[in-house]
Order: sequence, then C-alpha cells, then structure tokens
Amino acid sequence: MSEHYFNALEHKIDQLLAQVQKLEQENRQLRQQETRLREERAQLVQLNDQTRDKVEGMIRRLKALEQNS
Repeated sequence: MSEHYFNALEHKIDQLLAQVQKLEQENRQLRQQETRLREERAQLVQLNDQTRDKVEGMIRRLKALEQNS
C-alpha cells in the first residue's frame, strides 16, 4: 500500500473523529436543553394547576353568592 493511501486514510479518520466530537457536543447541548425544557414544563404545569384551583374557587364562591341571593 502506498504512502498516499495511508495519508488519505489518516485524513478520513481525522474527519470522522472531528465529526464524532461535534456530535457529542451537540448531544450534550440537546440533553441540557431537554432538561431545561422539562423543568420549564413542570413549572408551567404547576402554575396551570394553581390557576385552575383559583378559578374553580372563584366559581364556587360566585355560585354560593348566587344561591344566597
């Protein structure tokens, strides 16, 4: 096998290693983003539950006022 073949193979391996590193970094970033989005979703679900409870409480009070009238 010629020196040219080995140089080309070495170059291709270097390219593949660079691509692997790039994909690993992207994967880390996506996992971090997923974690942030899951936390944000949990906060929004909690806020939605609190809001629903408040609205339901207001509706109950309005119905009670209506019945007392």
